[in-house]
Amino acid sequence: MNLGKVLFFIGALVVLTSCSPISTSREESISDGPYITHTDDKYVAEWVCNGKHKRKSLRILPHNTSGRIKFAECGLTAEVFLNPLSYTPPLQTAGDFPVVAFSDIHGQLDLMLEILRNNKVIDSNDNWAFGNGHMVITGDIFDRGGKVTEALWYLYGLERQAEALGGRLHLLLGNHEVMILNNDLRYLHPKYEEINAIINKPFSTLFSNDTVLGKWIRSKPVVIKVNDTLFMHGGLHPSMAAPDVNLQSINKIFKDSLVKSELTSPRTGMAKILHESNGPIWYRGYFRDPQLFEDKIDALLDNFEVNRIAVGHTSQERILQRFNHKVIAIDSSIKNGVYGELLFIEEGRLSRGTMAGDRENL
Repeated sequence: MNLGKVLFFIGALVVLTSCSPISTSREESISDGPYITHTDDKYVAEWVCNGKHKRKSLRILPHNTSGRIKFAECGLTAEVFLNPLSYTPPLQTAGDFPVVAFSDIHGQLDLMLEILRNNKVIDSNDNWAFGNGHMVITGDIFDRGGKVTEALWYLYGLERQAEALGGRLHLLLGNHEVMILNNDLRYLHPKYEEINAIINKPFSTLFSNDTVLGKWIRSKPVVIKVNDTLFMHGGLHPSMAAPDVNLQSINKIFKDSLVKSELTSPRTGMAKILHESNGPIWYRGYFRDPQLFEDKIDALLDNFEVNRIAVGHTSQERILQRFNHKVIAIDSSIKNGVYGELLFIEEGRLSRGTMAGDRENL
């Protein structure tokens, strides 16, 4: 985009008001972004381009409420929809459609795209090719890998493509999304430590509620039900098999207590339980608790009226099942950048989509 030039985007007139690089002596090869803040009628995009902090401000004329804006700088692009999808995704969806699910990308965008292409979920141009199918990603886009921002913008756009073609993309919150929102940077890739230093602001503020990606991420649920399967990042402790615990209560309490710095008082009660080790983003008991027997899993399934629970978080070499297919582990270690798989649920049949695109019964 050039200074002073009026740009036309599908129903939206955008005026570029500034483009001012801020010099820095940091490593010149590092690039990342954009991080886009939206306030009133203005979007402010920030990048790090070859080690330099750049900022662009775009003002939207008030009567333009549809369309999209494309931001681009040093090979990094993002399309922002001026009329976003609902910020309250459904907690329960049912219908005659195939489901594909996976988890724990952790910045490994290239590997994720390869697996999705080989399994014909996206086409050779990385566009949605799954028809009316539903894709579920049970969290952990952040940390460990070096293409987190690119992965977020890709999924942000793919969600819109899926919706337009009769499908749906369900992105859930994982523990690493919640960690970043709370500025817990223990697993941040070294690249983002440099980005943090160059932009010179707390990393969590790049995903605050007035940013495009931050608002989008914060809208996502922590537990959903798709047909006869319950999806979440870590799992539900057997104590959650209680009459007053349901999709609505879990998601509301969890989301209302999402970011500690935004709360007027510390988490207590169910909010504290949901955000700790037995909560839906941290629990690992399905794979590590020798005292967990099938009857406790059955109680959970009955409480939520599902046939199975699919979770990520606890890494496996491939997608596997436990408790007679009542628990499905869908973290196939994509985070290592070497191999990964997809879970397919089609007409009641469960299968593994391998990295090569082969299907094997689960």
